[in-house]
Amino acid sequence: MTIITRFAPSPSGFLHLGHAYAAIYAANCANGSSDRFLLRIEDIDQSRCNLSFEKSIFHDLSWLGLDWESPVRRQSEHFDDYDDALQKLKVAGFVYPCFCTRKEILHEVIAAGNAPHGNDKVIYPGTCKNLGESEQEELISSGKPYAFRLNMKKAVEYTGGLAWYDRIKGKQIARPEIFGDIIVARKEFSTSYHLAVTIDDHLQGVSLITRGSDLFDSSHIHRLLQALLNLDSPCYEHHRLITTPIGRRIAKRDKTNRLADLRERGMSPMDIYKMIELTPW
Repeated sequence: MTIITRFAPSPSGFLHLGHAYAAIYAANCANGSSDRFLLRIEDIDQSRCNLSFEKSIFHDLSWLGLDWESPVRRQSEHFDDYDDALQKLKVAGFVYPCFCTRKEILHEVIAAGNAPHGNDKVIYPGTCKNLGESEQEELISSGKPYAFRLNMKKAVEYTGGLAWYDRIKGKQIARPEIFGDIIVARKEFSTSYHLAVTIDDHLQGVSLITRGSDLFDSSHIHRLLQALLNLDSPCYEHHRLITTPIGRRIAKRDKTNRLADLRERGMSPMDIYKMIELTPW
């Protein structure tokens, strides 16, 4: 059986040790003679992405000794694919326009006595879910910014129980309802991370999705979108994160762990492999 993996960075900054680990991990999982390793550029938010960062991604990965197939898929070149998926969700009645700002949502959540604590995320209270069609059209015509949210209750009732498989943790019962009515598209670029990656992985035939453990919960959402759009569900493998000596997750703004800076300080690709405790195939 052919295994197809992918590494999908966003060109919004330079690659660091965490990216190196994720890229090499994905490549190592596709080490069979018929297996395939893909590179995808996730650049739907053009306001944050930069061509110079994209070029640095290619340079850093080549320096590490990785090879990938051409052409590279760029999300910014495939908005039609995401719009097609969004239209299917609209026609089926699974999405609705939301005109609330983040400030308005937080205010309503706090007023209801559900203020988030610590790292808790704000769950959208469904303010715009029951707006009538005429009211929706009036707000859209007025130019008020909006996003499309998934009617989670309706979506879960439609799909019934779902599961997905992680090669490390085994079978997982999908629990997308814990996220509430998530955003699946924004007015300015008609998609979202969740919708775009689900469509990309399907169209590219990715059979094994490897990514950091911080994205484990996102798989609940992606499994639901796969079911709603009648897409196959791949296998998953969520690996450990590379952290700083004090246990903090490495960020793009942290220059000390950027691959370009490490290279300038005289480190070799093999030094990087040793630092992240992986072996090249």
